[in-house]
Amino acid sequence: MQTLEQIPATLAPLSRPVEQLFYAGDVRLLDLPMVAVVGSRRPSAYTRQATVRLCQALSAHGVIVVSGGAMGVDALAHQGAFPNTIAVLANGLDIFYPKVNESLLRSVQEKALLLSEYPQGTRAMKHSFVERNRIVVGLSCTVVIAQAEVHSGSMHSARIAQELGKPLYVLPQRLGESDGTNQLLKEKKAELIDDLDAFARMFGQKEETSDALLAFCAKEPRLDKCLEKFGNAVYAYELEGRLSIEGLMVVVHG
Repeated sequence: MQTLEQIPATLAPLSRPVEQLFYAGDVRLLDLPMVAVVGSRRPSAYTRQATVRLCQALSAHGVIVVSGGAMGVDALAHQGAFPNTIAVLANGLDIFYPKVNESLLRSVQEKALLLSEYPQGTRAMKHSFVERNRIVVGLSCTVVIAQAEVHSGSMHSARIAQELGKPLYVLPQRLGESDGTNQLLKEKKAELIDDLDAFARMFGQKEETSDALLAFCAKEPRLDKCLEKFGNAVYAYELEGRLSIEGLMVVVHG
């Protein structure tokens, strides 16, 4: 664990300043475009699938997905974008909480980036989750609320985004399944994501990532090597028909 020499400028407008940030992992991710993806700890099956696909698309465009390391949508966001992801924790970086996410958070530490404003040994408290939310939002150029109830931590993140003038986006949801995001739409405080790839294109350059990914996989077709280099972006390009996975090998099309 190390301390950032300089607090990211995007955090300067926060009403409660960030005095210090500890990190573990690849700090270079902070120099890339970032989008926050947060939501319910108990997402529906539809939200689970849509969140992973959204974050795969963002990662494939070279966008870093920022979330809070919690269960549910947060974990799915990190998994979908991996290794292009940042987890902001509500406790010290020597504590992997919640325990169910320990393996995921250790992977983020090794291949992506963990952040926290709390020194080692600090355990998560009720207030620290709220404080963590402001960093997740502050780092990002826009915020996606995947699914949320009206009274929830995710809606608190939405309020922070509004205070900071950050654009808010939500996934389409059925009535009664995500009253918080449906309310944001009704009040015209958020926009709807109706095309995952088009949304991702607004924040990154797919062509550059695609060329590098396809070139690498053509030269080194072992699936484990391709996943180590590009993470779930490999699966995103399989869905688009740019390559296929045959056993333990990757075959690039065209």
